[in-house]
Amino acid sequence: MTAPLRASEPVTVPVALGARSYDIVIGRGLLASLGSRVAALKPGAKAAIVTDANVERVLLKDAQEALVAAGIAATEVSVPPGEGSKSIAMFEHVCDALIAARIERGDVVIALGGGVVGDLAGFCAAAVRRGLDYVQVPTTLLAQVDSSVGGKTAINSCHGKNLIGAFYQPVLVVIDTLLLDSLPAREFRAGYAEVVKYGLLGDAGFFAWLDANADDLFAGRAAAREHAIAVSCRMKADIVARDERETGDRALLNLGHTFGHALEAATGFSDRLFHGEGVAIGMVLAAEFSASLGMIPPSDAVRIERHLAEAGLPTHLQDVAGFAQEGLADADRLMALMAQDKKVRRGKLTFILLEAIGRAVIARDVEPAPVRDFLVTKLSGNIASAK
Repeated sequence: MTAPLRASEPVTVPVALGARSYDIVIGRGLLASLGSRVAALKPGAKAAIVTDANVERVLLKDAQEALVAAGIAATEVSVPPGEGSKSIAMFEHVCDALIAARIERGDVVIALGGGVVGDLAGFCAAAVRRGLDYVQVPTTLLAQVDSSVGGKTAINSCHGKNLIGAFYQPVLVVIDTLLLDSLPAREFRAGYAEVVKYGLLGDAGFFAWLDANADDLFAGRAAAREHAIAVSCRMKADIVARDERETGDRALLNLGHTFGHALEAATGFSDRLFHGEGVAIGMVLAAEFSASLGMIPPSDAVRIERHLAEAGLPTHLQDVAGFAQEGLADADRLMALMAQDKKVRRGKLTFILLEAIGRAVIARDVEPAPVRDFLVTKLSGNIASAK
């Protein structure tokens, strides 16, 4: 485990994809350098900033000033905040706005926001004029360590999460850790679940470091935050470089997501359950399912659950608001939602399971029956404890 990075030092993490390679730049106060970085990559380009109404109020002016200072003319496209904007209607709205603003192939789209904005803006950039360059400027912890890196762009379908989209890489990711200082506590916790994911799937030492330093992350200590973000981004960049289109190892990044996405769909992609909260519950379920198969000792599942719970994250199904409502307490409903998971192959489920803390494996062709039995057991216990 490397020593934590000094907060004053911007760190560059390369994503090595040949002609589609790009840098992730991590540091405090980097939003002010956005214009110069874009100008260096795209001389003479115009820019369209895609953001949401919440980020617009707080950060749009700073982003625009950084672009104008570098001689870049910028227009703005705003969408409502929340998962509901990852929709066909908002996809059409943003695409039409980019075309109306005469954003051309030589110009650039800037995604200024969290994972919703990044996914939506990236997918629009992939589609408009058959491909526009775009820059990710993630404003949440979840987006900084996960969704802004790797080129997965998507919107949701009524059948499930991220089912309509494309692999389309950005040309630059600018991660300003200063933006996390004003992030609501619930959103920071939700992003932290994705940080923990990296330790669980491939770096036991990093998980141990989080065990020892989580308090520093939540207290806002810049060096600890930048270290955790840089380690997470390096891990993701390495996996993406090996498997850009998720035909192999990249599926490991979905640890907790098969369960988690089903829970998000069951709650209607609403604020009842943030994405990272669904992932936290999903990782606990994946650990417990792994333990039920004899892959890890039950004590490992307990350790994982305890760490996430101590971070303030939900770890059980009854932790979801409205747990007793239809869709959450119904194993068959959850199984039907998991059957729409992107990793399903010829009707067989694929799960990311654990052989140890720090070593995840892809379990393909998982039969539905043991998964359903596991969910029935969990739901029975959760329903009883919720009474």
